[in-house]
Amino acid sequence: MKDTVKISILIVLSYFCSKSSALYKFLIRPFLFLKNPESAHYFTFGTVRKLFKIPGVSAMASSLFNFKNPELEVECFGLKFPNPVGLAAGFDKDAKLFNELSAFGFGFIEIGTLTPKAQDGNPRPRLFRLPDDMSLINRMGFNNEGVEGAITRLKAKKTKVLIGGNIGKNKVTPNELAVDDYVYCYNALQPYVDYFVVNVSSPNTPNLRELQDKEPLTALLNTLQNRKKEIKAEQPILLKIAPDLTDSQLDDIIDIVKETGIDGLIATNTTISREGLKTPGQTVSQIGAGGLSGASVRERSTEVISYLHKNSGGAFPIIGVGGILAAEDAIAKLEAGASLVQVYTGFIYEGPAMVKKINKGILRWKKAQQKA
Repeated sequence: MKDTVKISILIVLSYFCSKSSALYKFLIRPFLFLKNPESAHYFTFGTVRKLFKIPGVSAMASSLFNFKNPELEVECFGLKFPNPVGLAAGFDKDAKLFNELSAFGFGFIEIGTLTPKAQDGNPRPRLFRLPDDMSLINRMGFNNEGVEGAITRLKAKKTKVLIGGNIGKNKVTPNELAVDDYVYCYNALQPYVDYFVVNVSSPNTPNLRELQDKEPLTALLNTLQNRKKEIKAEQPILLKIAPDLTDSQLDDIIDIVKETGIDGLIATNTTISREGLKTPGQTVSQIGAGGLSGASVRERSTEVISYLHKNSGGAFPIIGVGGILAAEDAIAKLEAGASLVQVYTGFIYEGPAMVKKINKGILRWKKAQQKA
């Protein structure tokens, strides 16, 4: 009887969520926002996992939230994506929910950031909502259960969705030994993911962003590229960069991509900037350090994508991420030069209907371009 009730409730909620984000925004989101952000995250994970154990729920969710059209398919990095909208790293850090999340219409899902050894991350509270800005501040600090735990779950993959592996270094590993952590994660994950992302741009691990400097970054990427050739691996290697880089630093990034031969970039990670926020300054100050994501980073992220694309002559693909809450935001990234996009904070604020909406909007945009 309990399962019947759950199914009935889920059918009603899923139907209306798939048709409109209003139900999510005015009923589900306010309930989740009564909890602190990290607790709400784990509550949602647990609820989705339990519901998807009920026979038929996965198929029902997939039919409601997926939007398929051949014109949405994208060939990039040697991979074929069913649509250009992916889930960014950080949402499913430990590869615990990717099977269920694939039913919500994502073209690809990125797990991580994963490190060689499990680590707790920074002390709580470490995740904060800024509703007035449709944004989040996080200082999670690469909290994860370690790469080996994620591999155990990846071995039980039931979905065909493309999986990206976002890799980093442990907090206790000094920068001069960081390459060892990245190589360890690369070797361990290589049989189980479709592409790799080298994360040196999180602001929440001490001194990590120093690895974005030209010399250490070139050495790190060359090491991974050499390992890729040594084992004759096919998975593309991407680099995720911060939105806080200067133009000269972005020029260095372009040079590094060309010199090392990596397959592309993800632009951008969270920002340490607090400019232009509607949230009162006192509230922001009380929150303290952390990376800002969501609508507040939208414009800067798009600027970085545009700069990289124009100044590289479109020499490499870019995945655009940062402040995507609607189809128009995704299209702006694509027009700036991105080949694919990712969402994270927008998924929290807009709910599961957003992926389908964005894909429909992109399809309309593509058809309009064809007619022009």
